[in-house]
Amino acid sequence: MRILNICAYTWQTGGPPKVIFDHTQIALEQGHQVDILSPISPGERPYTLPEGARLILCRRTPGISRFFREFSVELYQYLKRHVRDYDVIHCHGLWHFGTLTPFLLDKTVAKVVSVHGALNPKVYVHNKWKKRLMDTLAQKAFLRRADLIHIYSPDERADLLRYLGQPHPNIVIIPNGVKTSDFDQLPPKGAFRRKFGIPADKKLVLFMSRLDPIKGLDLLLPGFQEYLRQHSQTILVLAGPDGGYETAARQFIDQHQLGDSIRLVGMLTGDDKKAALADADLFTLPSYSEGFSMAVLEAMAAGTPTLVSDRVGFGEAIRQHDAAGLVELSAKGIRTGLDEMLGNEQVAQRRSRNATRLVREQYDIDIVAKKMLDEYAKISHIKQAD
Repeated sequence: MRILNICAYTWQTGGPPKVIFDHTQIALEQGHQVDILSPISPGERPYTLPEGARLILCRRTPGISRFFREFSVELYQYLKRHVRDYDVIHCHGLWHFGTLTPFLLDKTVAKVVSVHGALNPKVYVHNKWKKRLMDTLAQKAFLRRADLIHIYSPDERADLLRYLGQPHPNIVIIPNGVKTSDFDQLPPKGAFRRKFGIPADKKLVLFMSRLDPIKGLDLLLPGFQEYLRQHSQTILVLAGPDGGYETAARQFIDQHQLGDSIRLVGMLTGDDKKAALADADLFTLPSYSEGFSMAVLEAMAAGTPTLVSDRVGFGEAIRQHDAAGLVELSAKGIRTGLDEMLGNEQVAQRRSRNATRLVREQYDIDIVAKKMLDEYAKISHIKQAD
């Protein structure tokens, strides 16, 4: 098959580029052709590209892209020329120019839309007036025309039904996956602590995600502050790009004089990310909403004890397998979770083992990506028959 993914494929985007990267590797191994079409702005850095894939970068159009961020005349022109070169076009996210344009230009090529958690009420409320305008003009109608809508969980099915107002005829639930073999060999213990000056005798709590209001940092910071009152030998590391909350986080740290106990280290990639997971005594993500958290999957695959909310996309599976500490979404709940996971080594290690087994059995990328390729083949066959 000839597959085109459309997404802002940059390090600044967050989870979808990682999802595309992992799925593309498997698709290429299976002999398929994969292109990635991405709008980009000056200063943005393209995400790592799998060997054998092709990345087509299209500049966002100045002026209009200030209000409609993904708008790109170059992207439109590329699709107009090449839309029928593909068997499947996979659009990632909603309300983006790149994910609307294929529906404007073509009715013959099979189209997949991955929602990526965008219809959760807590996510939808951001830039709500723009989304409602686009819903009226195009987005709802085009989403109904998708040959396949990909979601991560039953919760997303309910969000989708509420949004469309009617059932869609072809929905598939496929979770995110992770290449578990990438975490078989982690950097030696202590590498991350040495690089960032974190003492070996302090417990290390790691938050690794965008610094975004939806990630629960407004609860984590005061919850950790309370925990520190009785456990001063603990450091919280905030690792990730700014998603709108970095200034508030720094203000909290300064206001409460927590500079020695809370560190911001920016985005971590490659060996630095693995080294952080190897050194962390606990990974935490008390998020209000996730489509399906790659960060949590990676922490579990690495064997790092994990403390999360049940909103990370697979909370029910975590609960059933006792694969992580699950926190109530409050500062007090986080304080309690930190006490439990950092204060009881047996509980932390049991949950870590359960988590690693769960990820290998259900969320390994080989399992997940092959499910998606099977879905591609089905809808492509149906389109060709039409």
